[in-house]
Amino acid sequence: MKLRRFFSLTLSSAMCMSMLIGCASGSDRQETHTNMPQDSETYAFVAKDVQNPYMQKVYEGFDKACGEAGITPVYTGPESATPQKQIEIINRLVEEGEVDGIAVAANDADALQPVLTEAINSGINVISLDSAVNKDSRQLHIQQADPEQIGRNLIRNAYEIIDGEGGIAILSATKQASNQNLWIEWMEKEIEENPDKYKNTPIVKIAYGDDDFTKSASETQGILSNKDVKIIIAPTTMGIQAAASVIEQSGSDVKLTGLGLPSAIYQYIESGICPSMYLWNPIDIGYLAAYTLDALVNNEITGAVGDAFTAGSLGEKSVTADDSGGTEVILGSPFKFDITNIGEWKSVY
Repeated sequence: MKLRRFFSLTLSSAMCMSMLIGCASGSDRQETHTNMPQDSETYAFVAKDVQNPYMQKVYEGFDKACGEAGITPVYTGPESATPQKQIEIINRLVEEGEVDGIAVAANDADALQPVLTEAINSGINVISLDSAVNKDSRQLHIQQADPEQIGRNLIRNAYEIIDGEGGIAILSATKQASNQNLWIEWMEKEIEENPDKYKNTPIVKIAYGDDDFTKSASETQGILSNKDVKIIIAPTTMGIQAAASVIEQSGSDVKLTGLGLPSAIYQYIESGICPSMYLWNPIDIGYLAAYTLDALVNNEITGAVGDAFTAGSLGEKSVTADDSGGTEVILGSPFKFDITNIGEWKSVY
C-alpha cells in the first residue's frame, strides 16, 4: 500500500537523514517517510505530539527498523498532546486505507477506542507504545519497562536524594496519560506499603503540565511556592526539562528527579539540580514497535501470550500478559543516569 505524499516543510536536522519531509496543510499533522519501493508495506507512527523531542527520538528508531525491513514509515501526530487531534489523524489514515499498521503513543487510554477499533476491523494492525490505549483498542502494547519498577524506583530515588526528609511533588503529563497514571499508582503504593520509611516524605501535590513546556513551567512555579516540597518527580521528558529550567532560574534548593533525555538534562545533573534520573532508550522503543508491527502484519505473531519474534538487533522478544488483561512486549529495565555516567550518554539521545 502507498500513502499519499504531502511535501512542504522541513523537520529538524536530527530527523532528516535520508528523509523527505512534509505537512498536510491545515491538518495539524506532520508526515515523514523515506523512499521505499512503491509496493512496500506502510506503517504509521502516531506520536503524542510531533514536536516533542522524545517522540522524535522514538520515531528515529521506528524509521531505522522500517528501513531494515523494507517498510515505508510515516511519522504523524498532532502539534499538541490532545486525544481529539489523534482521533482525527487516525480516522484519516483509516479512510485513506493505505497503511498496513499503526503504532500510537496515546494521549488518552480510552478516547481512541472507537477509531482504533475501526482501524482493526478494516484490516489494519494496531499497537500502542510508550503510553498505552486500553486492551480492547489494540493487539498489543510496547512497554518501555515494568511500570512497577519505574514507579518504585522514582520514589526510592527521590527519598535518597532528600535523605528521607521533605515533601514530594509529582509533575505529570496529562491527567489521561495511561503510563503516567500507572507509574504514579506504583509511587503511591511504594509509600503506602512502607509507612515507616516514608513517614517524613509524603506526596504533597500532583500537578499536570500536559506535556507542554510553558504549562509545565507554570505548574513548577506553583509547586515551588509550597515550602513543604523538597523534591519534584517529573516522569515526563518535557516536564523534567521545564521543571529544571524553572528551578535553575528561581535559585530554589528544591531537587528534581524523573524521566528525562540525557541530552536535555545533563547540565542539570552536572549542576546538582537533578542528581539522578531514569529513562530507557527511546530509539529502541520505536525500533521494537516497528518490528512488532511487522511480525503482526506478516502473521508471525497474533499478539497472544507466548508469541515470540525477532526484533532486529534487539534479538528475540516475547509477548507477555499485562496488568490490564491485555498483552505487551517489554523493552527492558529503566536505566539510571547520574554524574558518574551522564557524560557518556548526553550525546547519544
